[in-house]
Amino acid sequence: MDRISGLSDELLVKILLFVPTKVVVSTSILSKRWEDLWMWLPKLDYGNMRCSESECERLRCFLIRNLPLHRAPVIESFRLRVVCSCFKPENIHMWVLTAVSHCVRELEIVYESDPAMPDMLPSNLFTWKSLVILKLAGDIILDVPQMVSLPSLKTLKLQSMTYFKDETLQRLLSNCPVLEDLVVKLRDYDETGKLSIVIPSLQSLSLYIPDSHRMDGFVIETLNLKYFKLGDHNVELPDINSFIGSITSLKRLTICSETMLDDGFVFNQLEHLDLCLCTTLFPDQLFRLLKASSKLKRLDISLIDGHSPRGMDDRNQRSTVPECMMSSLQTLNWSTYTGEPEERDIAVYILKHALHLKTATIKSSESDFTELEMLKELSRSSRASTTCELVFD
Repeated sequence: MDRISGLSDELLVKILLFVPTKVVVSTSILSKRWEDLWMWLPKLDYGNMRCSESECERLRCFLIRNLPLHRAPVIESFRLRVVCSCFKPENIHMWVLTAVSHCVRELEIVYESDPAMPDMLPSNLFTWKSLVILKLAGDIILDVPQMVSLPSLKTLKLQSMTYFKDETLQRLLSNCPVLEDLVVKLRDYDETGKLSIVIPSLQSLSLYIPDSHRMDGFVIETLNLKYFKLGDHNVELPDINSFIGSITSLKRLTICSETMLDDGFVFNQLEHLDLCLCTTLFPDQLFRLLKASSKLKRLDISLIDGHSPRGMDDRNQRSTVPECMMSSLQTLNWSTYTGEPEERDIAVYILKHALHLKTATIKSSESDFTELEMLKELSRSSRASTTCELVFD
C-alpha cells in the first residue's frame, strides 16, 4: 500500500477509473491520503437494477451528502440506475444539475420509482454544449424548452419515457445537428402523433413500437443511415412500408415486425441482415428481404431481445432464387434452431442455393430433436457451396 500511496494523485485517479465507483469510495477509509481522493473521479457510476430498499436508501443519502462536494472540474460521465421508491424526482433533478455544473459529457439516468410521480429534468440540460451522450429511461417526463441547443450530442437513447407534448421529441431531435446514433423505445399504452426524424447526420437508428402504442405515422429522412433496427409489433402502423422502402443507404438491418413488407424494396448496399423468428410472417419476410438485398454477405436468424416463437405460416412456393444466394452470401448464423419442419426447410433451402456460403453456424434450442439428429439431417442435405463448413454450436 505504501508503494501505491507514493504515486501522484493524478496517477492514482487514473488507476481508480478501472475500479467500480462503489469500491473506489470504500478506499476513503484506508488513510488520510485516500479520504477524499475518490472525489476527483471524472467518471461516476452509481446504482443497479437489483438494489434492495435499504441499499437504495444508503445510496440516496450518500449522493445527497457527497455529490455536491465533488471536486473534479469535468465529469466525463455520470450514470445513475435506480429502481426504488425512496428516490424522489427532486433528488434526480438536483443530481443532474450537479453533473451539468461539472460540464458533464455523458449522462445516463435510468429511474423507475413511482409512475404517478415522474421526474422532469432541468431545462438547462438541453442547452448544454459539451453533452455528447444522453441516455434516459423509465419514469421521466421529457419536457424540452423552446430554446434547445445540443451542438455536440452524438448519441441519444430514450426508452419507455413520457413526452410532455406531441412535439417534444420532434423539437429535441431537430436541435441535434451532429446526432449519429438514436434509440427510441416508445412507451406501452401511450400515443404519439406523427413521429418525425429528419437528421441528415444520423448513421444508426433503433426504433421499438409496442403493439399497445398508437401512432399517426412517420416522417423520417436519414440519408446517411447505415444501421436500422426496427421492433414493430403494431400491425396497424401506418406508412411503415414507405418508410423502410425509402432507406437505401443501409449496410445493416435488424428487424422484428408484424407488418408484411411489400414487394419491390431495394437494399442495394445491405450487407448484414438480422431477422427475428418470433412472427408468423417470418418465412415470407425473410425471402422478400433476401430478394431485395443483392449484396448481402451475412444473415443472422434468432429470437431478438428474448422474444418467443409463435409458429410460422409458410405456404408460398419460391420460383426464383434471390440474387444474393448466388453471388454474395457468405455467412449464416442461426440461433435457437429447433429442427421443426418449417425451420428445417428454410435452412435446407439456404444450404442448397447459397453458392458462396463459407460457414453455416447452427445453435440449437430445446426441442424433441437432439443436436446429433439435427446435424445428421442437415449434413445429408445438398450444399451449393463445396467449401461451406456446417458448425453446430
